[in-house]
Amino acid sequence: MSFDLVIFGGTGDLAWRKLMPALFQAWRHGKLPAGGRILAVAREALDDDGYRQWLQQRFQDLAGPTRPGAADFKRFAALLHYLQVDLSLRAHYARLRRWLKAPQPGEGRNSAADSAVLYLATSPHLFPEICRQLGAVGLNGPEVRVVLEKPLGHDLQSARAINQAVGATFSEAQALRIDHYLGKSAVQNLTALRFGNALFEPLWRRESVASMEITLAESLGVGTRGDFYDRTGALRDMVQNHALQLLTMLAMEPPARHDANALRDEKLKVLQALKPFDAVSARRDVVRGQYRAGVCEGRAVPGYLDERNVPAGSRCETFVALRTEVRNWRWAGVPFYLRTGKRLAAGAACIVVNFRAVPHPIFPGPHRANRLLIKLQPEDGLELQLLAAKGSSGSEALAPVSLDLDFDKAFFEDRVGAYERLLLEALHGRLNLFVRSDEQEEAWRWVEPVLQAWREDDAAGLGPRPYAAGSWGPAAASALVARDGFHWSEEH
Repeated sequence: MSFDLVIFGGTGDLAWRKLMPALFQAWRHGKLPAGGRILAVAREALDDDGYRQWLQQRFQDLAGPTRPGAADFKRFAALLHYLQVDLSLRAHYARLRRWLKAPQPGEGRNSAADSAVLYLATSPHLFPEICRQLGAVGLNGPEVRVVLEKPLGHDLQSARAINQAVGATFSEAQALRIDHYLGKSAVQNLTALRFGNALFEPLWRRESVASMEITLAESLGVGTRGDFYDRTGALRDMVQNHALQLLTMLAMEPPARHDANALRDEKLKVLQALKPFDAVSARRDVVRGQYRAGVCEGRAVPGYLDERNVPAGSRCETFVALRTEVRNWRWAGVPFYLRTGKRLAAGAACIVVNFRAVPHPIFPGPHRANRLLIKLQPEDGLELQLLAAKGSSGSEALAPVSLDLDFDKAFFEDRVGAYERLLLEALHGRLNLFVRSDEQEEAWRWVEPVLQAWREDDAAGLGPRPYAAGSWGPAAASALVARDGFHWSEEH
């Protein structure tokens, strides 16, 4: 198959930092379908060669292993094209359609405009206008797919408005809402771990699991994105999408089939079963924080309020920890802890499944319950923590041992990045890794009471709790899980 991939916002940060490097890796791995074209669309006055030169310069900022050499980039650049477009002008969309219908040299592609992937790497507030204009010029046929980059809205009302505007032009099967965490290899292995093996499924329930923990930690601050981040915050940026998607994959029931709608139906049921917040629990079971100056990874760093483009006195949260439950027969009473933040002690993402302790310990000494660590980054793998006797008598205290699987080593030849995987899935029209609109709206519905409680607290002068950069967040986050007798993973 050939393909046409159009990237709106082709000169933006997302395009050159994530999308184009992922496409280059897919090309280098031989996974891009032959005979394809990649068209960058933006307002800058460039032509094909000008865009290729611009992108090559940006690629110099990439890390060594992902930075293409001159010869490789030249071959990859043959796929790249550029079209200057003003997103508000109907005539420019008509010009885009003519470009898509034009055949490539030596190939007949008279119906190319009928089969294309349109990636909206722009600000989400532009999505309704872009989709309306695409529909007006007929770029919404059944073989056209539109990829929507997060964040989709800032609350339930705005998310629903975007979905309705997109839905007026594209069907649900054509709209691919991207969450790059769903493209990570370790996340893909969550369904394989649970539904491809008989080992864990009998234990994956409240009778055997004491608690679950999801941590999405960053050691970086907001950098130069202070103005964007201040309008978003950690709850919208990480919890409403990434963390909740991970929770649904951990808690969902086995789908009847391994197809997109069956999987998403089960994830939706988990979101609908989440214990709702009210005015009391939104303050009792949710901790929000904001980093202050400190030492992170061996160097002094400023506090959030001293970062560039952050408004004075901002009450934007850079840290969230919360406790919730899934109210169904499988998980009733099992706490799920979610945590994310910037300027934390380490940049790491992991899931911890804490199993229940044995009912009657017979060995001397302290007894640790078994744990399963699902590592998402920087490592990618599984670690099952067990207990074993060190001596031969069998009467000695038990010591922890680990069974460790490193996916990067085990599947080295087949490893691909998250955006590379998601772009390839979009080109092939596979929907498993994309979020359906009802999932997205249900997630917004669940976080709405927390946002409302914070607005009321802000009006009363009660902002986020401070924490030192380089720590693991406010002390209240540790107290949150300690109420149930648990600890965050790094506190064990």
